[in-house]
Amino acid sequence: MRKAERHRLIESVIARKRAGTQQELLHALAAAGCTVTQATISRDIRELGLEKVRDPVGHPRFVPGHRASRADPGEAVRSILARFGHRAVAAQNIVVLHAELGSAPAIGRALDELEHSLIVGTLAGDDTCLVIARTSSDAAALAGELTDFFS
Repeated sequence: MRKAERHRLIESVIARKRAGTQQELLHALAAAGCTVTQATISRDIRELGLEKVRDPVGHPRFVPGHRASRADPGEAVRSILARFGHRAVAAQNIVVLHAELGSAPAIGRALDELEHSLIVGTLAGDDTCLVIARTSSDAAALAGELTDFFS
């Protein structure tokens, strides 16, 4: 299946059923006859701009992103950290950012889109996002800066 077809299938799947994790999305795609790797799903989620939100019962769910409404990446980071961020701790050249369950991938994506000069890259789990800096002093400065955005 080509990328464009797979993207249409992903959009169809998230419109019809709740898929709140990459694993759930992988299973839904496999049930529709499209077998892909986790890395491919991760890339597709990023390319489609999907966001993870909580449904009324509190379960995570992928939804189409609203990139047009968030033209300013800095505002997106401020908003998502104010809503979901808990704390940021520097550990050597890494900032360990703790957040609400299910929000770390969206935080990582927002930080990547920010193209901050101190951020080399991010790696997100469910409730923790590792923000990699070049040096320990960069990580300490970044942790302080991110902490300012928490409510």
